[in-house]
Amino acid sequence: MKPVRVGICGLGTVGGGTFNVLTRNADEIARRAGRPIVVEQVAHRSLNPECDLTGTKTTTDVFEVARNPDIDVVVELVGGYELARELVLAAIANGKHVVTANKALIAVHGNEIFKAAHEQGVIVAFEGAVAGGVPVIKSLREGLGANRIEWVAGIINGTGNYILTHMRSEGRAFEDVLAEAQALGYAEADPTFDVEGIDAAHKLTILASIAYGVPLQFEKAYTEGISRVTFDDVEQADFLGYTIKHLGISKRTDAGLELRVHPTLIPKERLLANVHGVKNAIAIMGDAVGPTLYYGAGAGAEPTASAVVADLLDVARDIATDHHYRVPYLAFIGIGDDDGSMPILPMEDIVTAYYLRLLAVDRPGVLARVATILAEQGISIEALVQKEATEGELVPIILLTHRTREKNMNEAIRHIESMADIAGPVTRIRVESLDEQE
Repeated sequence: MKPVRVGICGLGTVGGGTFNVLTRNADEIARRAGRPIVVEQVAHRSLNPECDLTGTKTTTDVFEVARNPDIDVVVELVGGYELARELVLAAIANGKHVVTANKALIAVHGNEIFKAAHEQGVIVAFEGAVAGGVPVIKSLREGLGANRIEWVAGIINGTGNYILTHMRSEGRAFEDVLAEAQALGYAEADPTFDVEGIDAAHKLTILASIAYGVPLQFEKAYTEGISRVTFDDVEQADFLGYTIKHLGISKRTDAGLELRVHPTLIPKERLLANVHGVKNAIAIMGDAVGPTLYYGAGAGAEPTASAVVADLLDVARDIATDHHYRVPYLAFIGIGDDDGSMPILPMEDIVTAYYLRLLAVDRPGVLARVATILAEQGISIEALVQKEATEGELVPIILLTHRTREKNMNEAIRHIESMADIAGPVTRIRVESLDEQE
């Protein structure tokens, strides 16, 4: 059959991996696709020493690839927001199918992009945008298509998981492990997107849209990072039978959808609690199948390239199919503007349990006052640990609460922090059991 001709835009880590996988495994890929998939042109700002471009057309202009009449599929791997958006829309306008691993692009501009693609009858595939080489999008969109999805919870940023893993296993501070992650190339020089949860929120937005059939709504995701998590928190969580993980969580409730990224205590026996280092893992609860778990390399050249090339295989198979009969991008037919039927809940309406750590002056009545404040907000205490006083005669107090509304907890923390006998801000980390009965 006629080859599918591909233009790769971006030859960095993922772009280079994609080029190498396509060329190295060309025969195997052709057998799976039923036709050859050939790299027709590559656009790059600088050469990738891992790639042999001999015999391949190159350019420094990504839009040249989008306009090239010999190209069937544009692979967008330049990253970021605006240039990537302009490139993808240009490719669609020129009748090209698109494959991308750009989670920020899909989370923020996906609604616009999918609408344009539908009108042109072309495909936009994005498996590599979430969890690298882990095929969670296809599993959620197609493999779990019979299920009403109840919740999705995942470790979807390897940098944050690496930091929390080494804080726990080696007793090190956040700043120390972050510096190591940067030296090893796991974290960027500016690690904000990773450690403050923005990257995970992009990915969670995509997963939630597919899980529940709602438009992409990144701006409504609650995002909180791990930069305030201390080794004391990690140690106390372990003592109480929990592990701290930086999770993206989305749940279906009667009032609407939860969409949140934050540090979370989860029981040590849960599978997610035992995902270490830079690995990703996503747990999905379906009403028919029950709990399922998807685990693997969430980033890297060839793991992500694995997902990109898998998308190219799908495009090659579907390229002659009437677009009305293809698998919908976000799993449900007819996703458009948000009609409010399944709203994203504001964080203050979320109900969960909490871990609190505070430093109190060592004198009678302080703990009783803290308990009274919690009780006034309808918050009951499940467990309490009072540590020995520090050099400054401050006593670390650790509390686990029963489930309560975030709004009530915010008000309780405000009152506790205003007490004269409390030193500094209260550390608050949410607790999730992720039990199949929830």
